[in-house]
Amino acid sequence: MSAVSQSAIEDVIKQYIDPYMQKDLVSTKTLKDIKIDGDKVTIDITLGFPSKGYHDELTAKLKEMVEGMDGVSSATINISVEITAHSVQKGVKPIENIKNIIAVASGKGGVGKSTTSVNLALALSAEGARVGILDADIYGPNQPRMLGVELTKPDSKDGKSLEPVTNYDIQAMSIGFLIDPETPMIWRGPMVTQALDQLLNDTNWDNLDYLVVDLPPGTGDTQLTLAQRVPVSGAVIVTTPQDIALLDARKGLKMFEKVEIPVLGVIENMSTHICSQCGHEEHIFGSGGGERMADDYNVDFMGSLPLDITIRENADGGKPTVVADPEGRISQIYRQIARRVSAKLALKQKDYSAKFPNIVIQNT
Repeated sequence: MSAVSQSAIEDVIKQYIDPYMQKDLVSTKTLKDIKIDGDKVTIDITLGFPSKGYHDELTAKLKEMVEGMDGVSSATINISVEITAHSVQKGVKPIENIKNIIAVASGKGGVGKSTTSVNLALALSAEGARVGILDADIYGPNQPRMLGVELTKPDSKDGKSLEPVTNYDIQAMSIGFLIDPETPMIWRGPMVTQALDQLLNDTNWDNLDYLVVDLPPGTGDTQLTLAQRVPVSGAVIVTTPQDIALLDARKGLKMFEKVEIPVLGVIENMSTHICSQCGHEEHIFGSGGGERMADDYNVDFMGSLPLDITIRENADGGKPTVVADPEGRISQIYRQIARRVSAKLALKQKDYSAKFPNIVIQNT
């Protein structure tokens, strides 16, 4: 049995295209080390995105590929995850204790954006990340209800800042925690802007890998504030397949392009309906719209979710699908979308600002 070389192993591993990064493990610098001890090989892989549900599949695939080489009797695959902060808009400072902020937006209401946001946050957490969610919809906050904590009031240890409300391992903040559920928010734009600023910056977020921001629909004051003052690493657009929703979703995507926030991809919600009685599948809102939009704007299509009554029932009941039915088909779709979104972000430029000290010039 001839001895195997490190470069030969690297060449074999390079043939595997990661389904979430859509690139090989060598060019993405995910392959960290190869150790050869006779005919035994140990490979260290460090992924830049939460991927707990993918590790077994990746381990099995790499093991099969490497053990199929001449000169290798066994391969040990070690997989670790390291989530880093990524660059944000120019002139906007990162927020302490938050590595990455992901904005979830839609051009119009009624496309299931808030439900998608909370399930995306829960899916990122299920994949191994520390996650928070900020409900940025001041006029219609939904996250307290969806997380089953609508009657909870956040604590304040110092009388100035707020502790996030935690449920299902998710840290959450919303104007809905601070007002009576029946009270309408009759506020002008500047008050909304100030409220969003305080909810984000006066909350003691605890060492988050990702903060998911559930934006209100449209391209108004809140979106502009987010673009100008909040350090956003990337945005996700939620749409349904129908032409009216896509028309507005395109406006949302263009808005992020104008303010130089990278759009990580498009999620198509309510893509198909399967009758609970007979199993017949029907594209109620049309088909393929989200994929066409992603192709038109050269962004990734992150996945499609069915129009399913359980998604609505679970969210309304305060226990979203990812925690209500963690092993179910719909939860697995959310987790795949979470891996795609975070993997796309992992490939973007890292934020090195924390590694450079501030230079202060003093008169002496």
